[in-house]
Amino acid sequence: MFEKILVAYDGSDGAKKALLCGIDYAKNLHHELYAVMVEEDLPHYAGTLDEVDAIKEQSDAYFSGLKNGATADANDAGVKLNVAVIAGHEVGAIVEYIRRGRFDLLIIGFHGHSAIYARVVGTTAQGLMSHAPCSVLVVK
Repeated sequence: MFEKILVAYDGSDGAKKALLCGIDYAKNLHHELYAVMVEEDLPHYAGTLDEVDAIKEQSDAYFSGLKNGATADANDAGVKLNVAVIAGHEVGAIVEYIRRGRFDLLIIGFHGHSAIYARVVGTTAQGLMSHAPCSVLVVK
């Protein structure tokens, strides 16, 4: 049913649960496993190019650490994990990535904000459930 699985991963506790679920699915069902991380745009208010470069270096180091950790978790389970870091707004960028990659299943973590917060602001999970062009599994 699901051949190509994508995990939205940001290093949070919920995302880690989603990753472990994806690894389990991929291992037991022998399916392809991918992870996507979204790097939001750099701030436009930096005073110098050196400040922009420093922020970019910090961001690259952060995502490199997440990628290495996720890949190690998958390797420990005998699963190959393909990881991409993409730029943009979380929901829009992930939805477009799903379309381009023709994924069958998106696995996401649930963070547990209050009902009031979710109604006023919304959540990434809600946005992905509403707009993803594939099935979505939310892991708690």
